[in-house]
Amino acid sequence: MITDKVKITILYDNESNIDGIDSDWGFACLIEAYGRKILFDTGGSGSILLKNSEALGVDLKTVQDVFISHVHFDHIGGLSAFLDVNNEINLLAPSTLRGVFHAEKVVYNDMPTEFYEHFYTSGLMDNIEQSLAIETDKGLVVVVGCSHPGVEQILQVLSQFGKPYALIGGLHGFNNFDAIHKLPYVCPTHCSQYISDIKKIYPDKFIKGGVGKIIEI
Repeated sequence: MITDKVKITILYDNESNIDGIDSDWGFACLIEAYGRKILFDTGGSGSILLKNSEALGVDLKTVQDVFISHVHFDHIGGLSAFLDVNNEINLLAPSTLRGVFHAEKVVYNDMPTEFYEHFYTSGLMDNIEQSLAIETDKGLVVVVGCSHPGVEQILQVLSQFGKPYALIGGLHGFNNFDAIHKLPYVCPTHCSQYISDIKKIYPDKFIKGGVGKIIEI
């Protein structure tokens, strides 16, 4: 059965929505859907990731998978610290991530594929980044790290699995706003340089990000 609910909690971002919870350059979020808990990226600092997760009531020991979008330090810097807490996970990584981490299982997905039922990866695009999509009854919820291959290209590749419905994550350098015109929801985070423009042009679909933000779609 296709779910009508995906919960995403932002654990690491350039801004924080809650006093006493750290912001920092980087991105990580917890995705909960279909009975799975997937940590998407790990931010730049393990100590901040662990501190923020605890403050937000997120038990990292219950995470089943870690999905790494790309190997820039602001997305993998917290990986080692996370694995010290919980290494009984599947590490879903692009082949550009090298070095044997002490995860229970490492899975490289360089081609567009359904890696679990209702969960999809774009595969490694432009030899730099993969993105994730979750199937819902409304369409695909797309989660991105920095969108280095381009938002348009990412959405096009993932559209083979369904119609994109929401876009969440870093939109580095993205300013072709027509590309998100048909999306009901957009949450630009982290490295997005035109957040205020997106909010101004699409106030009804804009979702403010930041540490502590919980998005339920």
